[in-house]
Amino acid sequence: MSAADVLPEPKLLQLFDLLYHCRSVTRAAEQLGQSQPTVSIWLARLRQQLNDPLFVRTPGGMAPTPRADQLIGPCREVLESLRRLTAWEPQFTPATAQRRFRLCVSDASHITLLPSILNHLRNHAPGIRLEAARIDGNSESALESGEADLAIGFVPWLGGGMYQQVLFEQDWVCLSNRQHPRLAHGMDVARYHAEGHVQISAGTGQKLLEAGLARAGIERRIVLELPGFLGLGMIVGSTDLVATLPRHIGHTLADMHDLQVHDCPFAVEGFTVKQHWHARYHQDSGNRWLREVIHGLFGRPA
Repeated sequence: MSAADVLPEPKLLQLFDLLYHCRSVTRAAEQLGQSQPTVSIWLARLRQQLNDPLFVRTPGGMAPTPRADQLIGPCREVLESLRRLTAWEPQFTPATAQRRFRLCVSDASHITLLPSILNHLRNHAPGIRLEAARIDGNSESALESGEADLAIGFVPWLGGGMYQQVLFEQDWVCLSNRQHPRLAHGMDVARYHAEGHVQISAGTGQKLLEAGLARAGIERRIVLELPGFLGLGMIVGSTDLVATLPRHIGHTLADMHDLQVHDCPFAVEGFTVKQHWHARYHQDSGNRWLREVIHGLFGRPA
């Protein structure tokens, strides 16, 4: 972007940066908290000022032109300078905001976290749309591009450029039917070894459980394997099977299905549940607000 070029106003530069990443006018509008017609008008102004189409519609989305590829670096430099000032950033007002937030969460979080988050949003930010996505190998790039806003869970593989905030610690418990015929007096290693078990294959903490079982020399008799926690409470409540799982989801399912909670009878390494976000959105007012909401709902005292 040469000195001879007319420097577009900050909101147009921000639109250019978002479109370059997400390749979608709809998603860019959601990120900016604007209607799609408004963003289309902004894009037309940007094209006129820079004398180039900048993005061309293709089956894979809005593809950048060679001119856009040349301008994205200087554009980001200007935006970074403006972000340091932050005065131009639009204020996020929860009561009137129209925006989509996407959270990368674990299977267990659908039961333990999302209901409380959604209830808060319905009461304080009724125009917000919430989307849940899986935590997987694409989560890091989704956070960097702005396709996802936060990742919540045990995500130790996230790389550089990420901020993180501790929410709560997790250890392990066992669940059984409250009328289990052989566990009326509690759970010890011998009883644990003798019972049939439900194994959950999903969840980033499952490797910690498997390592704990190996150290204790325990080989479980697996009767049922599930890909996630859906249906687990009903199954444990209607059979004599035992499930071993993190404490938060364990107590939530126990309260929902009147199950018995036992301390895990052998040592399993605990883990820390955190929320993660990319440095590019550290100062984004909407992202900051959502982080504060989630920490207020689930975070441990400072």
